[in-house]
Amino acid sequence: MTKKDDNFVLIGKKAPMSYVFAVITQFQRGAENVVIKARGKSISRAVDVAEITKNKFLNDLKVGQISVGTERMSNEEGDESNVSTIEIPLTK
Repeated sequence: MTKKDDNFVLIGKKAPMSYVFAVITQFQRGAENVVIKARGKSISRAVDVAEITKNKFLNDLKVGQISVGTERMSNEEGDESNVSTIEIPLTK
């Protein structure tokens, strides 16, 4: 895995500011780009993280080509369902 592959933040159930600080930390460590990734109900939180980071902390950030998709996921019972995904690339 290259260093570029390590520059992502996976969004979960924490408060958006936790992820905003994770993105800022990646850039402070010298990353040229960071990808925000989320699935399902966390997608709206990922958009919030990108917008808060860009508008309140790092105004020089550019949002790249956003990609959306679908993944097949299995639950504990073994049932499969489709889950939406998003990747939001941010570049200095």
